[in-house]
Amino acid sequence: MKAGISRRAFMRGAASGMAVLAAGGCSSGRARVCGDKVRLAAAGVWGKGFSDWLPMVQTGHAELVAICDCDKAMLGKAADELKRQNIQIDLSRIPFYTDYRRLLDDAERLGIDAITVSTPDHAHAPIAITAMRQGIHAYVQKPLVRTLKELDLFGRTAREHGVVTQMGHQGSSGSSFRRAIEIMHAGILGEVREIHVWTNRPVWPQGDWAKTLLGRPDETPPASLDWNAWLGTAAYRPYKGNRGPDPRDYPFCAKTGLTCVYHQFNWRGFADFGTGALGDMACHLMNLPFRGVELGMVVRAKCFRIEESHAGIYPRSSVVEMDFAARTVRNRNLPAVKMYWYEGGIKPPADLTAPIADLFREIPVGGSIVVGSKGTLYSTDNYGQVSFVMMAGEKKMRSIFKHEACTAIPETLPRRQEKGTGGNYVEFVDAVRGVGPVFEATHSRCYGDVEHSIPLMEGMLVACAAQQLPGQSLTWDSAAGRFDVAEANALVSPYVREGWSF
Repeated sequence: MKAGISRRAFMRGAASGMAVLAAGGCSSGRARVCGDKVRLAAAGVWGKGFSDWLPMVQTGHAELVAICDCDKAMLGKAADELKRQNIQIDLSRIPFYTDYRRLLDDAERLGIDAITVSTPDHAHAPIAITAMRQGIHAYVQKPLVRTLKELDLFGRTAREHGVVTQMGHQGSSGSSFRRAIEIMHAGILGEVREIHVWTNRPVWPQGDWAKTLLGRPDETPPASLDWNAWLGTAAYRPYKGNRGPDPRDYPFCAKTGLTCVYHQFNWRGFADFGTGALGDMACHLMNLPFRGVELGMVVRAKCFRIEESHAGIYPRSSVVEMDFAARTVRNRNLPAVKMYWYEGGIKPPADLTAPIADLFREIPVGGSIVVGSKGTLYSTDNYGQVSFVMMAGEKKMRSIFKHEACTAIPETLPRRQEKGTGGNYVEFVDAVRGVGPVFEATHSRCYGDVEHSIPLMEGMLVACAAQQLPGQSLTWDSAAGRFDVAEANALVSPYVREGWSF
């Protein structure tokens, strides 16, 4: 990035040279009148889908008008849970689809204003981009998309059609999260050149275990499952079901019974469908330091430690180093930053985590450390809700709400957390209605709109490419949409099966 051009200005004005996956489109969304109820469709009715669409309906400003899920059995699970909670929503009266293409064919007739996309990663871009071309606002679970080319197309489509989007990193709405951002923006940490982020994930099959699962016999899909719709854009393969327990079942899978090879849960470790532990948790764990340090463009990544690596399968554990470019933000020249990602139970070096260990006795399952020249910020949970500061020369870290270096810093970000509903969902529904403050960081009423979610996702996806080519240093040219390594460029674009182009 050229000196003097901020990441925000670059993202607003950039027009990538990467080819569009499919031509077509229509005018941007219908104008809304403040106070209208948002007519909401849900792609994914159970699991994360349930916890995405239900809070929006519970705001009182949205109504569910269409449902899509490739597995009809999920509709029954959602209905049972509504009954258990005594929530008066009759899903049997709402139009139901197993194929998102048919749902979006009917979008104008159904009067859909917005859609939640809570599906396996490979379906995020096809659903959201097709919807946005019809002027439909999109709440998309993390990760926003599965490949870098889809990421470019997602951003350009959202801007072209004037829709609001929100990525599902719900921690962004927390008051504690936003307080930590304000503290980092105030500059008390000094010059930041190093960030460390870690997670205990995966808790699903990756590495050797995932490879073993592929040896299970082909089966006939359950009668409730539209297997063709579940595969969507991905290359066709037979369904492999839950033929007996696996000796390496993680406690989560054993507890839930989700020991199938792909559907319902274990798709995440396979590169054709998911983005591994990075896709699951980096959008949460990288979110706080990315925003707080106001990172620039990712320019390089290298996976220099990896266990159980197989083609097309994410590893059991790894460490990835990412380089982010120097940038100019609010007339301040900020230096290049190295970010280290640790997964599969690997933690940052002990000298970095010692203050956390002193307070908690053991290192939490996920968190981040932002190392500055004057002080260090420690986030000790997955969603950036619990943060501490330790200034240079101090021996112990203290809460950002108690440390004297933090308490005088003014609040500058709107707070959207509301009792009974998640602020991330309230914010999205209000944005569709044209209500609520505009965030300077995204020029949108959504704090997770494309001016933040696209560059955050770009860093994550470049790291995913590095995991699939361990030991190789990959230089990424964002403007050209290319790596400097041919094998990495083969990972940039998605496979799109005939009949599923978007």
